[in-house]
Amino acid sequence: MSNQFGLLHVWSQGDWVTRGVFAALILMSLASWIVIAIKALDVVRAKRQAARVEGFWHSSDMAEGLSKLGDGDANPFRQLAIGGREAAAHHRATRAQLHDSLDVSDWISRALRNRMDSTTGKLQAGLAILASVGSTAPFVGLFGTVWGIYHALMKIGAAGQAGIDQVAGPIGEALIMTALGLAVAIPAVLGYNALVRGNKHILAKLGRFAHELHAYYVTGARVTAASDGNVVSLKRG
Repeated sequence: MSNQFGLLHVWSQGDWVTRGVFAALILMSLASWIVIAIKALDVVRAKRQAARVEGFWHSSDMAEGLSKLGDGDANPFRQLAIGGREAAAHHRATRAQLHDSLDVSDWISRALRNRMDSTTGKLQAGLAILASVGSTAPFVGLFGTVWGIYHALMKIGAAGQAGIDQVAGPIGEALIMTALGLAVAIPAVLGYNALVRGNKHILAKLGRFAHELHAYYVTGARVTAASDGNVVSLKRG
C-alpha cells in the first residue's frame, strides 16, 4: 500500500514536469547539504585557529608566533599577521613612492583591511546557495503541487463523478511536493543562519586580532587590558 502513495509512485506516475520539479528539489537539497557540511567544517577550523591567537602574543619572536598560529594559506589569522608584517617592512624599506603620502598607520591599516576583506569573501562563499534554496524551494514545491492537482482534477473531470477514495490518492501525491519543498528549504534556512552566526564570531575575533596587530606594527606594543600586562612583547622579524 505504501508503494502506491510514496515518492517512488509520484515519480513513476508523474509527467515530465512533475519529475523535473522532483529532481530539482533533490538537487537543491544535495547542494545545500554539501554547502552546510563544507562551511561548517570551515567554521570549526577557524574557531580552533582563533583559540591560538593568545599563544601568538606569548611568543618570544614573530617566527615562533606564526608557528603557534598554525600552518597553511587557509589560516586567516596567520595570513593577517604575515600581511601586517609585510606591509610594515615594505613601508620601512621603500621611500619616495606614492605611498609616502600615507603614514605607516594608514598603510598597515589598508593591508590588514585587504586581508580581512579576502577572508570575509571566503567565509561568505556558498552562503548565497543556501539563501537561494531557502527562499525558492517552497515555491518550487508549491508549483509541483499545483501542477499535480491540476492533472488530478483533469482526470477526475474526464472520468465523471469520483469518490473520496479516487480523489485522495492523486491530491495526496500532489501535496507531497509541498512537503518536499519545505523539507528542502528548512535545513537550508537553518544552516544559513547558523553559518552566518559562526562567521560573525570568527570575523569579530579576526577584527580584534587585526586591531592588536596594527598597534603592534605601528607602536611596537600590543593593545591589551590591564590584566594582560604580563604578555611578552614580540621581536619584529
